[in-house]
Amino acid sequence: MTGNRSIRRLALGTVATFAAIVSPLAAQAQEAATPAPASQTPSSERPRNVIFILVDDLRFDGLGFLQPGIKTPNIDKLAAGGSYFPNTRATSSLCSPSRATILTGMTARNHGVVDNNHSSEEGLTFFPKYLQGQGYQTAFLGKWHMGNDTPDPRPGFDKWISFKGQGNYYPNTGISDEAFAKGAVHMLNVDGKEVPQKGYITDELTDYALNWLSKERDSKKPFFLYLSHKAVHSDPLPAPRHAHQYDNFQFKLPASAANTPENYKGKPRWVYDQRNTWHGIDFFYNSDMPMTEYLKQYYATLSSVDDSVGRIMQYLKKAGLEKDTLVVFASDNGFQVGEHGLIDKRNAYEASVKVPLVMYEPGTVPAGVVNTGAIRNLDFAPTFLDLAGAAKPTQFEGKSAWPLITGKQAAKDWKAPDFTYEYYWEWTFPQTPGTFAIQRGNLKYIQYYGVYDIDELYDVAADPDEMTNLAEDPKYLEAKIELRKALYDQLANREGKHVIPYTQRQSIGAVRRNRNGTGAAPFPDEWLVEPNREDRLDPIVNDSLAKQAAHERGEKFVPSPIVGQGTNSVEHGIKSLPKSAKN
Repeated sequence: MTGNRSIRRLALGTVATFAAIVSPLAAQAQEAATPAPASQTPSSERPRNVIFILVDDLRFDGLGFLQPGIKTPNIDKLAAGGSYFPNTRATSSLCSPSRATILTGMTARNHGVVDNNHSSEEGLTFFPKYLQGQGYQTAFLGKWHMGNDTPDPRPGFDKWISFKGQGNYYPNTGISDEAFAKGAVHMLNVDGKEVPQKGYITDELTDYALNWLSKERDSKKPFFLYLSHKAVHSDPLPAPRHAHQYDNFQFKLPASAANTPENYKGKPRWVYDQRNTWHGIDFFYNSDMPMTEYLKQYYATLSSVDDSVGRIMQYLKKAGLEKDTLVVFASDNGFQVGEHGLIDKRNAYEASVKVPLVMYEPGTVPAGVVNTGAIRNLDFAPTFLDLAGAAKPTQFEGKSAWPLITGKQAAKDWKAPDFTYEYYWEWTFPQTPGTFAIQRGNLKYIQYYGVYDIDELYDVAADPDEMTNLAEDPKYLEAKIELRKALYDQLANREGKHVIPYTQRQSIGAVRRNRNGTGAAPFPDEWLVEPNREDRLDPIVNDSLAKQAAHERGEKFVPSPIVGQGTNSVEHGIKSLPKSAKN
């Protein structure tokens, strides 16, 4: 999964032509690059529509035009006819904090949704509320997954369809045949009412989206559609039509996935310790499934999202709205597939924080362009308000990227703010320590909170795979000191306080150990288990008397088969679909 070296260099800012990347689409890109007549752009009297498509856990290079062998023809067409932004990053690479940042225009230290464990939404205003003030009709469809983990409608949306937590790919995922026969099924919240899930979730959300676009909304008003897919979050289950799409394709892992002394030279201790954990390449999700096999499920699940994009674009063309509608395709965070022996996100390494971003609107967004200007998920909300003509609220911390997106400001002239990263340690997944990072230009500095370990410094232009830690290189001492101070200053909240108390780091601290002394402590014996246990989620679920009683009875509290097995399989899911959808 290392991908083409030239692609990685491009994604870090090297100037290149879009046609060189998308060779199969080069002709389309060249044709699309022809400037559109002025009459094709939205007039000032008619604000543009926006369709914001957010996927979950899609890595930065996980699209067909970036990685040979991946099949995403509809998203590839968006990129060929629009602009691709390779330097887009999430200021907190985790579902709930990232989604809260997108919706509020604030960082995690200020919006307070710091992990996936039911943070409060009290006092938060979501940007679609301001769009309503501009006359927009707004709709949210899909995964919300923040706040108190309820599927109930939120302020700022005229149309609402969601589900609790992560949702489920199939109506019966995780439900036994016996329970399903008695009527047990996963539910959706449709405008405040509980409605049974009827089909494969990506397809069903798309059906709801097209129904709202074509039948329910007021056609006299501009609209903002926020389509938030569950895909491709774990455990990914493809639709029946894609279940065997990659059976004969061999995925490759990054070189840094190998357990070698060279790969761990200069890396913190926690990185090596994480190899054999829920978020490590050797025991990810407590399964013995190779990552090369998991990726077949992952990318097959993405194919339904690509189908969804194709259906939406077909509607826009048929309705004559293609040139009046900005289509944005993005992910909430990145995803590692073995980089440094890690999987998932959370940390500050590139494959974790970088996200794909494609924008399309003929005549407004330049066609066939790779735009290297840096954008953060923090910048989405102010950008959406800017293009709608709404004033920027005082609490917004990001910067509108609309001049960059439309080409009115060249990437070389784009003054991007520092990329400041914050991840707060979670008791549910304690493998990754609290992480703070800052990138200024090409230098990225990373430090950790509450863990006995080293810090890191990388030149991501010269070293895109982050293999050479420069933190103790004397040549970078001044740069390190400067970035340490800038990081500490920028992590203060709106009251000037640091929500996790810590003092500014001035040196590496008293970290030395006796070379011939005691080694690192082993993990507790009770943590060492065999793979594929169906009680794999039990340690994550809140402790309770009911959970304790179940364990005393020798039972699983939350049965959870490994992906592809039992009630967590495509074969099981097919049973819940109508005959017409089983092929």
